[in-house]
Amino acid sequence: MSAAPLLIERDGGVTILTLNRPTAKNALDIELTQALVDALSACQSDPAIRVVLLTGAGGDFCAGGDVKGMAARGPRTPEQRRDGMALYRELAHRLYNLDKPVISAVDGVAYGAGVSIMLLSDFVFVSSRARMALVFHRIGLIPDVGAWFTLPRIAGIQKARELIFSAREFLADEARDIGIANEVLAPDDLMPRALVVAQSLATASPTAMSMSKQALRASLQSEFGAMMDLEAMAQPIAGSSEFAAEAIRRFAAKEPPQFQWPRQKDQAS
Repeated sequence: MSAAPLLIERDGGVTILTLNRPTAKNALDIELTQALVDALSACQSDPAIRVVLLTGAGGDFCAGGDVKGMAARGPRTPEQRRDGMALYRELAHRLYNLDKPVISAVDGVAYGAGVSIMLLSDFVFVSSRARMALVFHRIGLIPDVGAWFTLPRIAGIQKARELIFSAREFLADEARDIGIANEVLAPDDLMPRALVVAQSLATASPTAMSMSKQALRASLQSEFGAMMDLEAMAQPIAGSSEFAAEAIRRFAAKEPPQFQWPRQKDQAS
């Protein structure tokens, strides 16, 4: 029996999704992409899941679409290509609209759609040996899984042009410097850091987290007045939650907070 293309593990309120095609550098074939779509759908509907952590097996994150598999299957009809893009579109929608934090822990190779997944994540932690590239133009394709939308908004239009048109490789420090990655870590520290952040976020208010994610998405295409209206609607809802009541009680009693961002090891306490 072949191994499952996607490994699913629960750690309290955190679900860890591990792309599990290591011999193909976790390239997205139909089975893996569908498994990822299904898992994200399940995470969305389960209130006990607070955070999703994405990573890859075998020392790589994701080499993008399964180009070797495409070549082995031979020519595809326009209808088959359309169906494949519909699945990629569903993956992008599931990641973009998930109302819980998504963290990508990126080691080794992240090419093509692997970078697109990073761009759809709320937090990206990369190892110092990570290698990334929007390789689509190398094989005559265009960026997919939402990268045309996300990259200009994260890195700016000029850097987006450069990375897409050149299809060149970029490394961990550049990914951090242009805003794609939050932190660069030693390979052995990557998953422990990503997991401790995920566990921390899982203790935050799910109500406030969900509304902030929705509002930040809306802010990319809204004007100031609309965002102030959304703020006026959302704050009373957040303030009425059990989490907020307990947080206020703890603050007044000078007790430790429920949620606190975990500092890195080399940061002062």
